[in-house]
Amino acid sequence: MDIETYNHIRSGGAGYIEMPRGLIAVWGKEAVQFLDGMITNDMKTLEDGQQMLAAFPNAQGRLLAVVRVLRQGDRFLFETEEATREKLFQNLFRFTFAGDFFVEDLSETCRFSQVWNFDIGTPESVLRFKDFQCTTWAIPNDEWRSFIYNIYDTGGIKLDNETWETLRIESGIPLYGVDMDETTIVPELGLDGLISYNKGCYIGQEIIARIYFRGHVAKRLTGLMSEPGAIATGFSAGAELTTSEGKNAGRITSVTYSPKLDKTIALAYVRYDHLAEGTELKVGESDAVVRNLPFVE
Repeated sequence: MDIETYNHIRSGGAGYIEMPRGLIAVWGKEAVQFLDGMITNDMKTLEDGQQMLAAFPNAQGRLLAVVRVLRQGDRFLFETEEATREKLFQNLFRFTFAGDFFVEDLSETCRFSQVWNFDIGTPESVLRFKDFQCTTWAIPNDEWRSFIYNIYDTGGIKLDNETWETLRIESGIPLYGVDMDETTIVPELGLDGLISYNKGCYIGQEIIARIYFRGHVAKRLTGLMSEPGAIATGFSAGAELTTSEGKNAGRITSVTYSPKLDKTIALAYVRYDHLAEGTELKVGESDAVVRNLPFVE
């Protein structure tokens, strides 16, 4: 990790990293009806120009994709990770034969950048999806160069992968294939605004609602903190968490060192009984403490 780049961002400076992502457009007279039957949030409440966080579950309530949905008139734009782009497109496309419902993959028409601490006026053709502490921008290919120049003109810089990873974990941003996948039950992510419990039925709704009305999930993604040298003693991705009595308490998914906190931090699935902030757990030879996300506001 480049510490100068990290300090630039954490002191309020702008920065960006380009990465492939997915952008899927949906429209048609029956779009809201079909989408409401597939997605965890309430599409009927999404007003023109507004956006929301949502998930696509399978019939077992397990995660297919996390998305940001932006409404533009009668068209809905779904922004998602590259790892879930094709899965999301195929999940939507199968409904185009059932009614007035159309889907188009726009991913190749844009270049995508996750940007920190940068928000200036841009053409309407540039799309912005607020994603936790950073913003994902979808920039038309022919406007990419001017977009990057705008960032540099404000003193912004390009992020390296290691610095982005540290910022991601500090901000509590889960990554598909690392912190979540098709084995993840949607409520286990614990993301605010991801699920509406007041809308009608959708795929996987029965399982998700049952968990909600039961009162809690068996485990949830949260933060974990340990001393700076903990990685050398087994505090690493995939490591099992245990209580002081040696009972299983969860599993780590992502790890980094946080310069701001001077701690080793991790994203981890922690069992419900141990989710309270301040709970002390063991990871190999290291002591760890449960922390609410994000680590850094």
